[in-house]
Amino acid sequence: MTRRSFAVLGAGMVGVCCALELQARGHRVTLFERGEPGGETSSGNAGVVARSSLVPLNHPGLWQALPSLLGNRSGALRYSPTYALRRAGRLAAFLQQARQQPFERTTAALDALIVHSRQRHRHWASEARVQHLWRDDGWLYLYRSQQAYEAAHRIRETWSRFGVAHDTLDAHALRSVEPGLGAAYPVAVWVRDADAASDPRRVVQAYASLFVGRGGRLLQASVHHLMKASSGPGWLVQSAGRPAEPVDDVVVALGPWSPGLLADLGLSVPMLYERGYHMHYGWNGVQPLVRPVYDTGAACVLAPMAGGLRLSTGVELNDLDAPGSLAQLDMAERAVRTCLPLGARLDTQAWKGARPTLPDSRPAIGASGRLPGLWLALGHQHIGFSTGPGTAALLGSLIDGEPAPFDPEPFAPGRFKL
Repeated sequence: MTRRSFAVLGAGMVGVCCALELQARGHRVTLFERGEPGGETSSGNAGVVARSSLVPLNHPGLWQALPSLLGNRSGALRYSPTYALRRAGRLAAFLQQARQQPFERTTAALDALIVHSRQRHRHWASEARVQHLWRDDGWLYLYRSQQAYEAAHRIRETWSRFGVAHDTLDAHALRSVEPGLGAAYPVAVWVRDADAASDPRRVVQAYASLFVGRGGRLLQASVHHLMKASSGPGWLVQSAGRPAEPVDDVVVALGPWSPGLLADLGLSVPMLYERGYHMHYGWNGVQPLVRPVYDTGAACVLAPMAGGLRLSTGVELNDLDAPGSLAQLDMAERAVRTCLPLGARLDTQAWKGARPTLPDSRPAIGASGRLPGLWLALGHQHIGFSTGPGTAALLGSLIDGEPAPFDPEPFAPGRFKL
């Protein structure tokens, strides 16, 4: 194997894991991040790494729900009409994937990615000594009626087809698992194939510290341009306030900011932004929540975190940098308060982030077919925190020309002419 120099752009979960993987394979790696590792999209999630996430938003059941979602009053999905008009082509491509055949292909691919990522997360957590930030006793889907539970049968059938361990709980069994929930939910599903982190940002930072401790370079710099070196096969990475950095290869793992950088290279990434919000709350109940729960009626996740109980909202389709709106968060909070003793808000302002989504809900992982030495690891929608380690393992095998840990073809950037 030839030892090469790499620039990994972006120190979210995906980028940090790519840096760790390439370093472990003997390559020289410089990790670029404009802020602190894990400080952007990777810090705002619910911290759940679950096989249940193999079901993407654009599943066949979306067609039945679409008329109500288009009313733009749902906590599960809000959208900017002007954004939807400008991105009508991408949204149509997204909806086209909500058919059975592409859905089956996507679920198989995502399951392989998630399973491998859970294994690698445990490895890196041990190496970084942050096992104490993780739980391995699953998470819960909460239903406010038997009818709502029955309406979600297709998702459970998919889980069963893939062997995702899950159990249906009645109200009594649910209270024995989560006494803090009281009697508000008559039925729930306990997804056992899931781990949860109590501080996603700290996990990413610990992985980044492990990378630096093993000799990796972490540069706090905003990369604004890539260009091919004038001689040889390498690249020059240009960042604000620094001389151009020469490297053999570049990995772009900038999440929602990837399209802007790649556009300068003539690559058009058909990305959508599933924006979301979170807020931390106190808890007025006698017993706190033990594990994350997804309140399907309120369309939000409640996760015990180091900073309080984190409420994470559903999807808001809008431009990456459009001003935030608290409408979705407020709606979710009101709905949760009808069932749970949610306490006061603990944050001075809500967190806002963008989940970078490609039309088929599968990330692009692999070599650019148009620009040698350029590697992509982007478009992980809601599950970048869950799938960063598996993404890195797949990318490392492709870079070194080794057998892949799972089928790389569904993730090939070439499917979007990248």
